[in-house]
Amino acid sequence: MKRQLVMATNNAHKLEEVRQILGSPFSVKGLSDIGCTEDIPETADTLEGNALQKAWYVHEHYGVDCFADDTGLEVDALGGAPGVYTARFGAMNGYGESHDADANIRCLLDKLENADSRKARFRTVIALVQGDKETLFEGIVEGKILTERAGEGGFGYDPVFAPTEAGGLAFAQMSAEAKNSISHRGRATKKLAEYLAARSNN
Repeated sequence: MKRQLVMATNNAHKLEEVRQILGSPFSVKGLSDIGCTEDIPETADTLEGNALQKAWYVHEHYGVDCFADDTGLEVDALGGAPGVYTARFGAMNGYGESHDADANIRCLLDKLENADSRKARFRTVIALVQGDKETLFEGIVEGKILTERAGEGGFGYDPVFAPTEAGGLAFAQMSAEAKNSISHRGRATKKLAEYLAARSNN
């Protein structure tokens, strides 16, 4: 019998990635699967804070154990920005709407046009809430921002982020399996899976 988990997201791309990484022992539901249609607050100023806020909200309002993630792109030439504002970066700078991937990428490329360094990293924090216990898991991948988009896969900033281990390829040029094996979300999710497996064996 599969273990039921709820992820505090309505992002179909994130759900599919997490389902692939966690694999067959788990059945992962999204917010729509439990009837949660409201916008969950994300008002913290850290990735950890936002992930915990979302997981606790679902746990307290829907009575289920839950995990949530928050991901930030940290660009050295921008002083670590956009960081916690990664999904809203374009809108905050006059490019399109919030959570508009195209606007976010255009904004990022414009800001880095004359940058000496394009070094960056993706960082994902997953917060798991079970009962009254919270546990955090972190995944980081180092890389750089490309000067132009490459590839057709992935989502978000994937066309312009090239992880160090990929030999210059953008995430968007990699298969889902290859991306998940080294990605920030993949690494954090694997830590979550190992934690859950260890607890189930105790």
